[in-house]
Amino acid sequence: MNVPLWTWFAVLGVILVMLAVDLIAHRHAHVIGVREAAAWSIVWVALGVAFGVLVWSVWGAEFGQQYFAGYLIEKSLAVDNVFVWAIIFAAFAVPRQYQHRVLFLGVVGALIFRGIFIAAGAALIANFSWVLYLFAAFLIYTGWRMFRSRNDHVHPEKSKVLKLFRRFVPMTDAYHGQRFLIRRAGIVVATPLLAVLVLVELTDIVFAVDSIPAIFAVTSEPFLVFTANAFAILGLRAMYFLLADLIHRFVYLKVGLAFVLIWVGIKMMLLDVFYIPTTVSLAVVATIITVSIVWSLRATRGQGRREVVTEAAGAFRIATDEELADAETLFPRRPRTRARRVPRSHNRPR
Repeated sequence: MNVPLWTWFAVLGVILVMLAVDLIAHRHAHVIGVREAAAWSIVWVALGVAFGVLVWSVWGAEFGQQYFAGYLIEKSLAVDNVFVWAIIFAAFAVPRQYQHRVLFLGVVGALIFRGIFIAAGAALIANFSWVLYLFAAFLIYTGWRMFRSRNDHVHPEKSKVLKLFRRFVPMTDAYHGQRFLIRRAGIVVATPLLAVLVLVELTDIVFAVDSIPAIFAVTSEPFLVFTANAFAILGLRAMYFLLADLIHRFVYLKVGLAFVLIWVGIKMMLLDVFYIPTTVSLAVVATIITVSIVWSLRATRGQGRREVVTEAAGAFRIATDEELADAETLFPRRPRTRARRVPRSHNRPR
């Protein structure tokens, strides 16, 4: 697959423009409702599908199918990531109007980290082809572990990262709008929103460890791996606000994701023995995800939307008006000093 350098820059430009549009559209903190989340989800999915059609028309059906297979895998695995975010937000009692800013920065971080992982993975595969077998074994093991722990729940309040954060970073217990840091009594302290951002970034890295090897099972083209990841990740924020209150209904989704990881691991393991066409791989992944979603919704029919309830990671609250007024500017401006004017001497040198 021959991808000119300008194509990479064009794709990165589109991603940056869409991130800027999303940031401007949500520059003011507000609660994102289901209708707004659904509209943005349609936009992001349409963008990802349109790019896949472009790949199909320019580079051919095989690469187009590889992109869509990778996109579907990443989009499916991202749902589990969304559910973990919902648990983190519930544990920290993050007000809904502040959640988008955390997720926006979380997605930016995810794009950066995944770009690094993809570059490292492509380099390893190019120089050590046997690494694919390690990836395959890791995916099969991860899928089996996910299946066994399908009924387990994440406990952010017990996170070692959170304990280290609280130990070394002074933190207030009050949310000061969308600010991550404030200055109080001359000392810079973190708000709970910064601790939430750290945990969100950590979960992105953990999920990337699973998802990057999974997409290398359907394509070895770095351009397709990156773009499928990028367009799947860009819609995560809208997906979160659309599905966060429906976690309790996707009871069998984790089982489906486990089988997807096992399937792509087996496909990668058999790469030099028996070639499985991309069309078959795409159909298998789509079938597994569809069955797990339909099965979940049928098993929980009649249940409505409800907020996630979990153990609290602390007693967090919204800062009062007095606390907001007392919070100092993080980077205070230094007062300008006027330069003293030196009077001109009447005795000029000759």
